[in-house]
Amino acid sequence: MSVDVATVKRVARLARLAVTEEEAEKTTGELNAILGFVEQLSEVDVDGVEPMTSVTPMAMKKRADVVTDGNIAERVVANAPLTDSNFFQVPKVVE
Repeated sequence: MSVDVATVKRVARLARLAVTEEEAEKTTGELNAILGFVEQLSEVDVDGVEPMTSVTPMAMKKRADVVTDGNIAERVVANAPLTDSNFFQVPKVVE
């Protein structure tokens, strides 16, 4: 796949970017180089390679899933102007 100057200008217009003719031609070359590199990557054989999130192995830090600050509903709604059974009351806005 390759990009031409018209495509660069169209994308620049869609992105609301002002691009001169010189910049469009320079960008065309840069985008074509990037796309060429991506095409090279598609030629690499990755069968049997496990997906990874980092180049170095690491264990994810986890914490225990425990409730540490619960049962304080009365304190949560203490400053609310209107409450009902520890729930906030708000005026109806949709009929």
